[in-house]
Amino acid sequence: MAERKQYSSKAMERYFTDPQFRRSILNAGSGWIRRNKRIAATLLVLLIGFGGWYGYHIIDGLPSLEQLENPHLEISTKIYSADGEVLDQFSVKNRTPVTLDQLPPGLVEALIATEDKQFYEHWGVNASRFIRQMAINLVTLRQAGASTITQQLARNLYKLKGTEESLFDKITRKIREFITSVQIERNFTKKEILQLYLNESYFGRSAYGIESAAQVYFKKRAKELHPAEYTLLIGMLKGPTYYDPIQHLDRALVRRDIVINQMVNDDVISNEDALRIRSDTLSFHFPDPELRQGIAPHFVEWIRQQLVQKSRTYGFNILRDGLKVYTTLDARMQRHANRAVEEHMKEFQAKWDTLWNWNAYPEILAGNIEKYITETDAYKRAKTPEARDSIAASLRADSAFVDSVRVLARTIEVGFVVLNPHDGHILAMVGGTNFRQFKYGLNHVTQIRRQPGSAFKPFVYTVAVDNGYSVATELMNQPVTIPMPDGTRWTPSNYDGDFGGYYTLREGLKKSINLIAVRAILTLAPPEQVVEYAKRMGIRSKIRPYPSIALGSVEVSPLELTTAYGVFANEGVLVEPIAILRIEDKDGNVIEQNFPEKREALSRETAYIMTDLLEGVVNEGTARRVRGYYHYPAAGKTGTTNDYGDAWFVGFTPQLSAGVWVGFDDNRIKFGYAEGQGGRAAAPIWARFMKYTYEDPDIGMKLEYFQRPDGVVNDTICVETKKKAREWCPNKMEEIFNAKYPLSLCDKHTSIHWNEEQQTPSKIHW
Repeated sequence: MAERKQYSSKAMERYFTDPQFRRSILNAGSGWIRRNKRIAATLLVLLIGFGGWYGYHIIDGLPSLEQLENPHLEISTKIYSADGEVLDQFSVKNRTPVTLDQLPPGLVEALIATEDKQFYEHWGVNASRFIRQMAINLVTLRQAGASTITQQLARNLYKLKGTEESLFDKITRKIREFITSVQIERNFTKKEILQLYLNESYFGRSAYGIESAAQVYFKKRAKELHPAEYTLLIGMLKGPTYYDPIQHLDRALVRRDIVINQMVNDDVISNEDALRIRSDTLSFHFPDPELRQGIAPHFVEWIRQQLVQKSRTYGFNILRDGLKVYTTLDARMQRHANRAVEEHMKEFQAKWDTLWNWNAYPEILAGNIEKYITETDAYKRAKTPEARDSIAASLRADSAFVDSVRVLARTIEVGFVVLNPHDGHILAMVGGTNFRQFKYGLNHVTQIRRQPGSAFKPFVYTVAVDNGYSVATELMNQPVTIPMPDGTRWTPSNYDGDFGGYYTLREGLKKSINLIAVRAILTLAPPEQVVEYAKRMGIRSKIRPYPSIALGSVEVSPLELTTAYGVFANEGVLVEPIAILRIEDKDGNVIEQNFPEKREALSRETAYIMTDLLEGVVNEGTARRVRGYYHYPAAGKTGTTNDYGDAWFVGFTPQLSAGVWVGFDDNRIKFGYAEGQGGRAAAPIWARFMKYTYEDPDIGMKLEYFQRPDGVVNDTICVETKKKAREWCPNKMEEIFNAKYPLSLCDKHTSIHWNEEQQTPSKIHW
């Protein structure tokens, strides 16, 4: 340290009595500046320049006035069911804003006692704390803690620049925090600051804000948290990763005790309260963040895909903008759909596991092993072909892995969808057997197309009825050979190999007789017309007009086939299915509102006649297993492909249209004859669902019946000729007809002496 210059008492006396001497002493230090004016001027300019630059640098990192007045929280987009249940959310930062009024008593007091005891006294910055922080930063070159709640909010909410590890950046950030904190206090009330802080703060595990933290850790609303839970969450604010209760429960509890002690010290709670809070049991909930879960994960993922498309039109961000998406799905019906699938598939899969033998299909097993190898994380992360080959070889030799493939590949998949045929609302959707979660698999309602087999036959019969043929029209149940465009010849047969005799259209559909459907498309309903009607009724998949479509050789999705059947239930009117009713921004402004598109596809008369035919399928035909569960008005058709690879049942009631597909992702795997029939594999799911839904008092579905239009009439026909009965016809029956196409009289029993006359039965021999 430089030695101080000493002055004598005489010099001191002169200093105070002689002005000239005093000036000489004072001006002695300025000699250097006079001798080095250029250097001094340069240093002054540099100092001013640095000060100006540093001031600009600080200001440049501050939030704008607009940002201060309108802080933007990245908010989760929430997906709602039609009955008000939150199905899921999409987010980068899992955040759901809440108001202080929506928090339990004591939570805010716990926060203030722990983080900022003088919160209500300071103006954004605790001056003594701030000076202490700056001093620690300068001396220790580390970040000092003890920021006020407002400072923490300023740092988190506005992402202030200068968060690097250098001393210069630390000092800069602190100055910005200081300025921004003061500005926040000027723009917001203390209550608003607390609300912003609790909604902005990070609690670990992608949970931003107290509401999301309550959901992530305890699977409840923030307002439902009890003191043992919210004190743990408040304690985590000091270090969400360090005090993560999943990884470090002991640390989290120690930190929670500190929060409780601070509350006692501030007289927020008593010592007795503290003992009770510490003794309370904590029950954690830890979801897998990679899985989309909930009651309808496949439906929610489908909604997400639609929102991504819409974001290109509207410019919103589904992960950050806090949209509210109101859907058509009914959570109550969805739970019934899940239950129906689970109950049936548990029994059906167990039976199938006893029947399938991989030893008979080594090629299929080998193909599936290779497929699942390429889907493993280790294989995907491998950077070289050699590494991938090594991993593949290791997995092929891993018996546990091969056994898991055996199970996965033979797992029966399902697609089940329920619509309201009158407004197009999708009420329930089960996109796979594992309906509780969705990660990478297919949605078997919207993303597959498979042959519907006999479930396509109603389109052929619809055309025949619309062309004026009565349901009593008879066709021969005889083999036929049909030349195909590729030069081959197609010879269809019935599933049981039997043939012979005549069958009416009603009997042919009820018993699902293949040869009757084929003869119908050859003589009553041309393939081109069938294609036209199918598209008119909602089938969007490409269909080639070949006679083989009578047996379902086309490929369709469960959603479009179910939509088409809804035309019958809705008296001939097609209503395009919709899943999103309304999209709102975070402030409740409507971005998009959707209404169903409707158009007439069939006459009411044809729709009702087909409904009546399909009721016969359920009551007495291939879908009669439905009646083992559900006994109210219903109509529908089973579908079984000729190789037993896909099983279907699509049906409807006066209020609902629902379709079920059952099969395998690897369509080389086939059911056997008994298991692969739509009536066994698919219809029970439909029937269970309808039973649970119609018997649910919370849903309150009223019992309704299919309404016959005035244009459909009953008439008495001759059992033998299937024409309008005369008084002399020995056997008669009732049948429905379109009044637009009157029947001719029986031409066999023309008099009382008909038996003596040699009348040839007049049948349509096709």
